[in-house]
Amino acid sequence: MTNPRYRQYSAFLRQKYGEKVYKLPVNLPGSCPNRDGTMGRGGCIFCDEQGAGFECLPSAWSVRQQLERNRAFFRKRFNAERFIAYFQAFTNTYFPLAQFREYMEAAAEAELVGISVSTRPDCVSDPYLDVLLSLAEKGLDIDVELGLQTVNYHTLRRVNRGHTLAEFLDAVLRVKKRGFSVCAHVILNLPGENIDDVIENAKILSAMRVDYVKLHSLYVVKGTELGRQYQHGEIEMITLDDYVSRVVTFLEYLHPETVIQRLVGKGPKEKQLFSNWDTSWWKIKQMIEKRLEDLDTFQGAKCDYLNGAALRRFED
Repeated sequence: MTNPRYRQYSAFLRQKYGEKVYKLPVNLPGSCPNRDGTMGRGGCIFCDEQGAGFECLPSAWSVRQQLERNRAFFRKRFNAERFIAYFQAFTNTYFPLAQFREYMEAAAEAELVGISVSTRPDCVSDPYLDVLLSLAEKGLDIDVELGLQTVNYHTLRRVNRGHTLAEFLDAVLRVKKRGFSVCAHVILNLPGENIDDVIENAKILSAMRVDYVKLHSLYVVKGTELGRQYQHGEIEMITLDDYVSRVVTFLEYLHPETVIQRLVGKGPKEKQLFSNWDTSWWKIKQMIEKRLEDLDTFQGAKCDYLNGAALRRFED
């Protein structure tokens, strides 16, 4: 887009660092408190045993090995020189503190501009954030990605998320207190949710001044509880056109300064029952951008609800 109607992550990174920046995925041999009995069993109904790490290198590899292999690949393919270590799959703060410190310090030894750690809102605590703070004091930018999925606590219970909105709010406040950036993961087409949920997601993230957002379109994987429900006709997926409309509405209500890292996700091809309406993620992205153009709208167009909106009638 020559005149983007939403704040794009790639452009943000280029502006911040002066050149294109690439994320190097790191896969840790971890688990999830929603699987091992700490907070629940079985995990979220949409998550399989690989979590979000289906495109990662084996977790048996060391942090340095994974970073070196991925860096070599990006340098060869894209002539890339600036990188962020991205701890992606499962819950990357769900380790004993000493082990977490070891992983983070191993990444910090590589040539990086930053470290991005993906985790659950109920797995963010001060001692772990202090480990990241020690790396930030060495000049690394720190992002913490929080898997929220939705602000609707009824839906969070239905998908067996294992936490509510409160844990997310607590995590954001703790992360922000240390000066780190926050990225929220949100799924706009969870079963049973409607346009009101879409709007409330945008409002909560804006009110909390979340820095980045990753939108995921819900995909269905074999062997999951969601997969069982899908195969038995217990859930109904919204249409692609509805998803595009939901993303546009979400962007309209989202604060204009929030950076959009992703508009649509993708799942493991070999295990899919449903993913992106059999349409490439790139085409869906183009559909969203075209809808924004056709409606002549943009991110933040309806972000008029903060800072005492009801008092504006008294303003000069």
